[in-house]
Amino acid sequence: MKRINLFPVLQSGTKEFSERLKKIKSRNFTLDEELISTVSEIISTVRADGDSALIKFTKEFDGVELKGIKVPKAEIDKAKSNVSEMMLEIMREAANNVRSFHEKQKQNSWIEQRSDGSILGQRIVPLDRVAMYVPGGTAAYPSTVIMNAVPAQVAGVREIYVMTPPNKDGSVNRLVLAACSLLGIENVYSVGGAQAIAAAAYGTQTIKKADKIVGPGNIYVAAAKKIVFGDVGIDMIAGPSEVVVFADSSANANHIAADLLAQAEHDKNAAAVLVTTDKGLAKKTQKKICDFVPDLARKEITEESIKRNGAAFVVKDVSEAVSLINEIAPEHLEIVADNEWEILGKIKNAGAVFLGTYSPEPVGDYFAGPSHVLPTGGTARFSSVLSVDSFLKRSSVIRYSKNSFERDSTKIRIFAENEGLTAHALSIKTREKIGRKI
Repeated sequence: MKRINLFPVLQSGTKEFSERLKKIKSRNFTLDEELISTVSEIISTVRADGDSALIKFTKEFDGVELKGIKVPKAEIDKAKSNVSEMMLEIMREAANNVRSFHEKQKQNSWIEQRSDGSILGQRIVPLDRVAMYVPGGTAAYPSTVIMNAVPAQVAGVREIYVMTPPNKDGSVNRLVLAACSLLGIENVYSVGGAQAIAAAAYGTQTIKKADKIVGPGNIYVAAAKKIVFGDVGIDMIAGPSEVVVFADSSANANHIAADLLAQAEHDKNAAAVLVTTDKGLAKKTQKKICDFVPDLARKEITEESIKRNGAAFVVKDVSEAVSLINEIAPEHLEIVADNEWEILGKIKNAGAVFLGTYSPEPVGDYFAGPSHVLPTGGTARFSSVLSVDSFLKRSSVIRYSKNSFERDSTKIRIFAENEGLTAHALSIKTREKIGRKI
């Protein structure tokens, strides 16, 4: 492969532009019938057999014979001693940043008494138990622990537990365990995949049924979350990660290339897109990407990702750029331009927006404060970032007074009768003055 073809520069209005855009937008997980059937069978087996099914599937899929599903607390605490004090302090500070940001999202229940004596209000209460899935495999994700668990803690969730696939030797990643220890999470289970989602959704002898499951995972995890949704809450069906960078002639090509590669190294199906009004910047970025890739630790994954789903889209003006960005509805959006605030005001669809030269996407991944759990695959059109609200329930409170009931009862009864719901109407009628004569 010629490296110059690794990151194509495409002009709007061309066939190549349209085809590449379509390919990038359609790269999400395909939950086909065969996959759904396979995952459904795993879920059914876990529901029937509990822990024994978890042990069986962990041996089959991960090549690990578990001695115990739950990680001993001593092992969780010990993990901190195997992590440098510098890294521990960085994780503490990151968690504090996330906590500080999400504290501002907290809402209170409210009650309003009206002049007629009726009372209306809203109760806000946290979920009782949340299961958090933390991926294993080619990378360690202590940041996932922080970004999911801290908003749940701020919301007041009573119990949070972690499920994560074991390493080949049966251990759990030390950084993940250290993050759990720092946050006071004592229940960690060394099980992953669809079987972990099933355990959290329905419970086993060891793992308690959760109210909600959060956290990213592979295609089997995504399929399992989709299947169990309704029996348990979920955060989202997370697909491959993505970034769109809008940059004008003021941007630095070195920075843009590095930011695109930072997203591409996540996964072969990740997408890294530059949208620019400056073809010269696109060409410079293309060259820098080709220069940087050979020296990356995850160069094979990164190169494949860029080859599949990378592109520089050159557009005629900012208006066209904004339309394209809103069409893609990216998980991450960087805006590096002289008029960044003006552009931000026109963006409708994005999971998280990073403004300016000194706000690359990794700032949000690890440290800034907002959760990095974001809608992918264009779902930013209708979904939001994980937040304190993701772990709360709202109940309406209604107490009608005698006066307010007498004022509204006839209208309510007529409404019910017009819908053909005569028992609804009867419920009102038996309380009306005329109803007392029945």
